[in-house]
Amino acid sequence: MEEQVLAERCRQGDNAARKELYEHYAGRMLSVCLRYAGDRDTAQDLMHDGFLKLFDSFDKFTWRGEGSLRAWMERVMVNTVLQHLRKNDVMNRASELENVPEAYDEPDGSAIDVIPEKVLMQFISELPAGYRTVFNLYVFEDKPHKEIAQLLGINEKSSASQLTRAKAALATKVREWMKQNA
Repeated sequence: MEEQVLAERCRQGDNAARKELYEHYAGRMLSVCLRYAGDRDTAQDLMHDGFLKLFDSFDKFTWRGEGSLRAWMERVMVNTVLQHLRKNDVMNRASELENVPEAYDEPDGSAIDVIPEKVLMQFISELPAGYRTVFNLYVFEDKPHKEIAQLLGINEKSSASQLTRAKAALATKVREWMKQNA
């Protein structure tokens, strides 16, 4: 079914359309939740919560062309996960990685290209929750530090620092992987 028609039928409460929407987008939405949640069980719970929010708020969706439905759904999922993280005070409980420097040597871009995406996503999922959340918002959602700080209820400098430490930790993991797999 075409995206616009599917969205309209979901807006009207058509359960067959909702089922189709879920079956078509669940994998992608789970991957969005996994990026932030870090573990599959939590990500699945958050994805289901996100779909419930989607179904309840289709009246807020505005069709803006092909891909706008998926983009809106991803925003809802990210907001669902962020709400969960704030509620559980994850940003203030985040453990810091030992000996992660503020300065680091960024791996060569061509070297990173040989690492499978699944491995890179695993490295991201292994970051402490605070680092992972800031990294995802900055890299995948293209949010500036000011907005990240507002979304997470943290200081803007803390956002920048957590991003730097996340990048440093990832750079270390990439270099180690390259040594073992090159």
